[in-house]
Amino acid sequence: MNPRVTLALVLVCAAALGAVLLAGRGGDDEASAGQGFQGAVMPSGVRAPDFTLPDQDGRPVSMRDFRGKPVAVTFLYTHCRDTCPAQAQTLRGALDLLGHDVPALAIAVDPPNDTRDSAKAFLSRQRVSGRIDFVLGTRAQLAKLWKGFSILPQSVTVEHQSRFTLVDKRGFQRIGYPGSEATPERLAHDLRLLEREG
Repeated sequence: MNPRVTLALVLVCAAALGAVLLAGRGGDDEASAGQGFQGAVMPSGVRAPDFTLPDQDGRPVSMRDFRGKPVAVTFLYTHCRDTCPAQAQTLRGALDLLGHDVPALAIAVDPPNDTRDSAKAFLSRQRVSGRIDFVLGTRAQLAKLWKGFSILPQSVTVEHQSRFTLVDKRGFQRIGYPGSEATPERLAHDLRLLEREG
């Protein structure tokens, strides 16, 4: 084959490969906006469910009160001995790495067994009292939150879903993690990114 033809074919192939790579990197605005996050970027426009419910001390907790700050949300029950303590420690480690606390919520998934006393005892055992608020309520009250965050609660036959959701400053669900994929480092990294957003 003529060397010039060979060179021309090589250049055409290289240009085509470059175009494919650039197209893969460009993506649409939503994909570009998700670059840099270590958790899964959630569909845009999914607002975190609003609520006003008591915490472990009987104080009202409302999602709207956290506007202007990212919020870390997880789902726990107070008598859990395996996954829930691990989730609490993952969140505690993330706050330690962040260097300061951000609002952090544990939404109860086992009413009526999740009570103020059991929530206080759980938070104390995990050494997160004052750093994580345990959101409590009746099954009917909490069901709206479970649905809004797409979570299955604890039941006699089914273990609740182990998951973290990061809510941005505007109150939208932005980043999600299955519990098995969340680490303190990843959560802290993504919380920093959410704090930097305007």
